[in-house]
Amino acid sequence: QVQLVESGGGLVQPGGSLTLSCAASGFTLRRYRMNWYRQAPGKERELVASITAAGISTNYADSVKGRFTISRNNAENTVYLQMNSLKPEDTAVYYCNAQIVYVDYWGQGTQVTVSS
Repeated sequence: QVQLVESGGGLVQPGGSLTLSCAASGFTLRRYRMNWYRQAPGKERELVASITAAGISTNYADSVKGRFTISRNNAENTVYLQMNSLKPEDTAVYYCNAQIVYVDYWGQGTQVTVSS
């Protein structure tokens, strides 16, 4: 079965960095676009970044452009989100997402808290 397992979240000071990882299993990762979403308390889940199947093209929410970088290693079945210059407003639960045959799959999420 499809499984997405996020890791790498934590508490970081403003201006700091974190790298999130998403370990994928149960499907052929290299065939699918992958996405990172986040959801802050009281807010809707929002798309943060996406990457095409081969990793050639990426897209970012305006709020994270220039600070976040999505990447993937298809050989290791892993997707990454490098987050730099973190701000308190980046505080949220971050989710890895894959849409496979019109079905959305989600990981359990990893908490990122940006606070001094």
